[in-house]
Amino acid sequence: MNIFGMGLPEMALIMVVALLIFGPKKLPEIGRSMGKAIKGFQDASREFQNEFQKETSQLEEAVKTTAELEPKHLEPSKVEKETSDSVQHS
Repeated sequence: MNIFGMGLPEMALIMVVALLIFGPKKLPEIGRSMGKAIKGFQDASREFQNEFQKETSQLEEAVKTTAELEPKHLEPSKVEKETSDSVQHS
């Protein structure tokens, strides 16, 4: 089992240290608080990701619509202009 890059022995050590520091009465309360905080972070992250995907698809649709409406104008590059000018003057 690998959570946040830590294996089971590391997590057990952290739990023992937390138990010694906070005591058995405070540990469940701290666990609930941390669980709620993590869940809130996951919800916010999911909401941000959904909003980002929505905005991205709207932007792609706008670009696609604009590309379909505007005719494509390709201007020759500076090198192509100089080459064609030198060929015409020769």
